[in-house]
Amino acid sequence: MAGHSKWANIKRQKARVDAVKGKTFAKISREIIVAARSGVSNPEGNFRLRTAIENAKAAGIPNDNIERAIAKGAGKLGGDSDNLEEIRYEGYGPGGVAIIIEALSDNRNRTAADLRAAFTKKGGNLGETGCVSWMFEQKGVVTVTGTITEEELLEASLEGGAESYDLMEDEDGKVALVFTEVSNLEHLNQTLKEQKFQVQNAELRWIPANTVEVTDPDLARSLLKLMDALEDLDDVQNVTANFEMADELMSLSMT
Repeated sequence: MAGHSKWANIKRQKARVDAVKGKTFAKISREIIVAARSGVSNPEGNFRLRTAIENAKAAGIPNDNIERAIAKGAGKLGGDSDNLEEIRYEGYGPGGVAIIIEALSDNRNRTAADLRAAFTKKGGNLGETGCVSWMFEQKGVVTVTGTITEEELLEASLEGGAESYDLMEDEDGKVALVFTEVSNLEHLNQTLKEQKFQVQNAELRWIPANTVEVTDPDLARSLLKLMDALEDLDDVQNVTANFEMADELMSLSMT
């Protein structure tokens, strides 16, 4: 199976979870609302909703909050959930790095203005839809943690219809990212669980066809500060960029 990039920025994203826990709760709650609205409100018959609920529980969101978000999405509580829409924005960061932003917003004018301000203040440019997405391909990604042997991972990945995987080490042990076509994500996720792998989450991600290697500390700091500013916006769900950098540079925006 072919490999992908090392996804060095995953370590940085994990390191920021505690610092933005409140915002993480809000982001996951909005995902639950939209997932419940876009399909049946029973997670057994709605893979997106089931995944969002699993992510919510992993983040420590109380069951009452989860049930309330499902009810909002199902139209049982009213409110502004009907106005939430999924919007993709694209732009360039310092050094020409390509950036894709996925948002859930009830006011696209506000969201665009907030994003434009963040890009401008941090040395980037918000572009038109399509200006960078051609450099990426959307894939399903299942993240596996715990005890992992490569032989068993390869066998399960092939059985689940995966295209490739990355196996790496972090401070907590081994982490595997298993990649598949978007339409096969649910099947792959279920197969890995049936094979007793510890699945941390399953999601859609934009995978860059080519990456930009960032080695200059000043450029790295500027780029990471832009990423932080974008991720901290209330309407933003996910931010993806096509850069790679060493671990020591990855921590610059948090110093």
